[in-house]
Amino acid sequence: MMDTDACIHPYPVGTASVRRMAMEAGALGFGGIVVPGEVAGGYHGVRIIPAVIIRETDLRRVIGQIRRQANSGNLIFVDAGDNGFNRAVLAHKGLNAIRCLHQIPKNGFDHISARLAYENGIAVEIDLYPLIHEKGIARQRVLNRYNDLMRLYSRYQFPLILSSNACSVLDLRSPDEIRLLCTLFGMKKDDTNRALQTVSTLLSPVESVMVTP
Repeated sequence: MMDTDACIHPYPVGTASVRRMAMEAGALGFGGIVVPGEVAGGYHGVRIIPAVIIRETDLRRVIGQIRRQANSGNLIFVDAGDNGFNRAVLAHKGLNAIRCLHQIPKNGFDHISARLAYENGIAVEIDLYPLIHEKGIARQRVLNRYNDLMRLYSRYQFPLILSSNACSVLDLRSPDEIRLLCTLFGMKKDDTNRALQTVSTLLSPVESVMVTP
């Protein structure tokens, strides 16, 4: 099991190459980084884990893309939407994680969504980027949303992943810094440690598909 930053964005989205981002992530203490649109591999002892992010809002298109990506070896992430959308995608077992929950309406992820995530082993992303870069009311709003999320987590224990969503090496944070950030919204150290290693758990079924004759 390795500590993994569950989403970063190197060039051309960000400003640094994937090799440079991997080198910095390794120096900070990560064993892996999830990189949308990249191919599987590794640099400087850091594993590069490919992913696809589905940003569609049409549910039928989202389900279609999940099915098409099922045997690709990519982790499959979907941007969250309204309550009905989230419940529908979380009922689909081909999905690996749902993300951007801090950007949706407060009731967009409720106890039913939480239970579906737990039952289907779908991770919920905690995006640390706004905690690092936002200020004032905007930052407090994100903290409040993550506090709400942790209340649901304490009851349903769905998987969590932690993402810096870094676009440069300056946006990256070490596992220790992430542990401190997570205390701001009441996440316990053991839960943070588990979340840092959730990607390793998500990879297991993906790799099983890849090696099946």
